[in-house]
Amino acid sequence: MKNRLVTSPLLFIVCLLVLLSGCSSSSAPANTATEAGKPESTAEPKKGGTITIGYMDEPDTLDMYKSANLAAAMVGSEIGARLFYYDPKTQDVKPYLAESYTISEDGKTWTFRLKPDVVFHDGTPLTAASYKQTIERALDQEMASPLGDYLFGAIQSIDTPDDTTLIFHLKEPAAQLLTNLWEPAVTQPVSLAAIEKMGADYGRNPVGVGPWKFDSWKTGESITLVRNEGYQWGNASEKNQGPPLADKLVYKFIKDSQTMIAALESGSIDIAANVSAKDMKKYKESKEVTVLERMKWGSSFLEMNTENEILQDIQVRRAVNMAINKDTIVSGVLLGEGEIAHSPLSSSLFGYDPASADYDYKYNVEEAKKLLDAAGWTVNAQGIREREGKPLAVELLSWDIWTRTSQLIQGMLKEIGMDVKIISLDAATVVDVAGKGSFDMALMNYTDNDPNALSLFLHSSQIGSLNHSRVHNKELDALLEKGSATLNKDERKKIYADIQKLVVDQAYWVPLYVEKEFYLVKNRVQGVTLEPMYGFGLQDSWVKE
Repeated sequence: MKNRLVTSPLLFIVCLLVLLSGCSSSSAPANTATEAGKPESTAEPKKGGTITIGYMDEPDTLDMYKSANLAAAMVGSEIGARLFYYDPKTQDVKPYLAESYTISEDGKTWTFRLKPDVVFHDGTPLTAASYKQTIERALDQEMASPLGDYLFGAIQSIDTPDDTTLIFHLKEPAAQLLTNLWEPAVTQPVSLAAIEKMGADYGRNPVGVGPWKFDSWKTGESITLVRNEGYQWGNASEKNQGPPLADKLVYKFIKDSQTMIAALESGSIDIAANVSAKDMKKYKESKEVTVLERMKWGSSFLEMNTENEILQDIQVRRAVNMAINKDTIVSGVLLGEGEIAHSPLSSSLFGYDPASADYDYKYNVEEAKKLLDAAGWTVNAQGIREREGKPLAVELLSWDIWTRTSQLIQGMLKEIGMDVKIISLDAATVVDVAGKGSFDMALMNYTDNDPNALSLFLHSSQIGSLNHSRVHNKELDALLEKGSATLNKDERKKIYADIQKLVVDQAYWVPLYVEKEFYLVKNRVQGVTLEPMYGFGLQDSWVKE
């Protein structure tokens, strides 16, 4: 969702996320963003200047409810605000635009008290009715929001008895909803007055209640935001709860990584986003550049189509798991800047089962070969296995970010006699083809902040959408539904442990790795932090000329 999902620009939808600990507070993944040993500046923050961020992708739209694009979320999160925020120090979800909230004993009535005197950039007051209209728009089937139902589908109706009271009536208890409401971009309130005024052009002229106001968009080049002088409702984790100190915030779109680094060196950008581990390493000891890093809230994995004639055999899927050397992939692809994934859940996420390191399949080529032998696959003269005259051959869907990973997997599976043909497509096509079930294997990833992300990929209701593996397991469906509805943190954690054990046992995926993300910041810009899921913390940042 927040990908909301696959961490390609398109699959942000998989990236979305959430996490809840109970009826009054929610506990989410630890914030792993760190600086590479730079001393804190002793200079006094001052007003003025421009912060320029280099980013590889350009948003499709800045109408947050029409996008599942990570680039759009990065920019849009600065324009808007949300009911809650995630406090990285306490790992709790706390009120932001909401002053307080209560949840009924049965978990089905949620009442929020909104901060008074919050206004949109166009001067329209933020009211409970504004939020109601926002959510109803997100759920409107005609608008076809890619994330609206995922975020707000648990809501049956909304009451607004006065301007500051917002009441959600849920169809059933929904553990994920609270952390959905701190998602930085897609759950922000929108100005219906602005949407009516701009019509189809609203996505290029957005209006929010956040610290930055939209200024201009030069297609293929940049988006510029300016300080919202009226902003007085920053969240409690920020020192500066008023307007930002910098005058402007500019996002420059730079697709080539080397061009990005050159722009940083020349000073035409202040921040280089999502740089590779290779590009990051030379700045670790730099006096001019600070390295910010965080572990991604999500995983990269190899998914298998369980309706494929070969891969419907669990023994073959288990053999594939045993044949892949994850250590080699982490060192060869990530240069060691990441960790092996043992579970379909990232270790950063609430609900991750540490025991998965024990019950995950161990790299063992000989045992993988024995499984294939037992399944009737024999090695021919070319070293490829076959059964009843048919070769053990599959196609692996890949796109540019997966080039090295797919090549390594191809070589590893050849060792056990499986012939893998790599099919390289663009990200959007991979997702489309996999969604239709017209594939054997595919490399995929997601970003999310709640374990219920697994419902998007593995619940049978998502076959034809993000359940690419076409898993139809009644036991798994029941566990996923129970995990989504259970509010008690400890009980929910046990449910997701059972889900992970079942998914690993059935070998629907090969969990590969969780990678680190790296951001380079020129030291002329002080106070930049990383948000827990994506984007930057810029409220306390300033330009040191």
